[in-house]
Amino acid sequence: MIALAIREIVLATNGELIFGDPETFIQGIAIDSRKVKKGELFVPLIGEHFDGHSFIGDVLRHGAGGVLCARSKYESVAMDENQCVVLVDDTLKAMQSLAKYYLSKFEIPVIGVTGSTGKTSTKDMIYAVLSQRYKVLRNQGNFNNHIGLPLTIFDLENHHELAVLEMGMSGLGEISLLAELVRPTIAAITNIGLSHIEHLGSQENIMKAKMEITNYFHKGSRLIVNGDDVHLGTLQHKEFHFEIIYIGVHGRYNYIAENIQDLGEYGSQFDLSIGSHKYTFKLKVPGKHNIYNALIAIAIGIEMNVDIPLIQGALEEFGGSKMRLNILSTSEGIKIINDAYNASPDSMMSAISVLDKMIANRKIACLGDMLEMGEYTERGHYQVGAEIMNGHKLDMLIAVGNSARYIAAGAKEHGFDQKYIFICKDNHGAIEILKEILKCGDAVLVKGSRGMKMEEIVEYIQERS
Repeated sequence: MIALAIREIVLATNGELIFGDPETFIQGIAIDSRKVKKGELFVPLIGEHFDGHSFIGDVLRHGAGGVLCARSKYESVAMDENQCVVLVDDTLKAMQSLAKYYLSKFEIPVIGVTGSTGKTSTKDMIYAVLSQRYKVLRNQGNFNNHIGLPLTIFDLENHHELAVLEMGMSGLGEISLLAELVRPTIAAITNIGLSHIEHLGSQENIMKAKMEITNYFHKGSRLIVNGDDVHLGTLQHKEFHFEIIYIGVHGRYNYIAENIQDLGEYGSQFDLSIGSHKYTFKLKVPGKHNIYNALIAIAIGIEMNVDIPLIQGALEEFGGSKMRLNILSTSEGIKIINDAYNASPDSMMSAISVLDKMIANRKIACLGDMLEMGEYTERGHYQVGAEIMNGHKLDMLIAVGNSARYIAAGAKEHGFDQKYIFICKDNHGAIEILKEILKCGDAVLVKGSRGMKMEEIVEYIQERS
């Protein structure tokens, strides 16, 4: 972070400096009192079970450059008149306003990425492509919400030439807030699935929420979407004041993947025609969904004037995002597909297709609950189980959690042999089953929603070797 004077922070947050020197410079922003470094501004957030204001005294004693403080909390906090304290109405909103101000100091393009599934992998592919020519900032981990995105913005330095920012949400208005903060010049929507349908009620509302990424578009802005997606495809019949670029496999789009070769666990290969030229792209990350992600990255790379050979090389080297279809091998000769970061019906089926194409003696799917699906919970899980029998050849199914039993029911009722179906309530139960059944040469898919913490199962398989 480039240094900010306290007077700038007061101006950006519409705050009031009650103690300290307005010419004091802040060297960073922190929300975790345990990680505040000397010279940083501490922003005490208020959550359901915590209040960062309780730690203001501690961080000031340990060298913080200053703090924000909610006006409503001021009377209950002991402070030193020689240290910088800025009163604001709401510390979270103040941090967001400060992030918007900080970003305004950089005249760089911002690329926003959202979608029901695949947004992190797509963001990371875009980063890989654009890094061939530019110095690029991207979100780390899951810093993609109303707290994480502002913190990511504060990581901008003078050398950065672009920012690629993933935007997540669970309800209407959330992406609009993020878009208002960063004003993307190019945005991408990967797809419209069932993630967060518990809060939004329908895929139409999910589509509406994702389209909020365009709320601050101007005439020269560009939106890149998957034209094969049932919902995003309808945009072709509407008029907008900005340009829409379509990618896909099954239609007449701006960027179309042709002659696709599925190489199973080794990735895929496809051709792309651009003008009168045809280019071959190779991916080491498996799954058809990664072809769509790559097409978005290609489109953005071309829009940002990255040479085609550089794009080809970046995508061929791209190794995937953490806990997203990472293929691991153990010394026991067991292959693991670690896709434990999150899950929805669409991403679950994509992962099962990857497992189906693995070279292995036996193929075992260890599938956990898909959360935040509301009234679609039973139907969504059941349909995954039913789809397992639609052209896939799996040997065993382990269903983990309260709702995953519907996956088991769907599989059983569509022909999966019951003696190879195991149902357990938690990860410990799944590990006990795997202790008994795992053999050299097996391939195991581990996938479930983030709240299921199914990486615990992956860690067991790795550690037993």
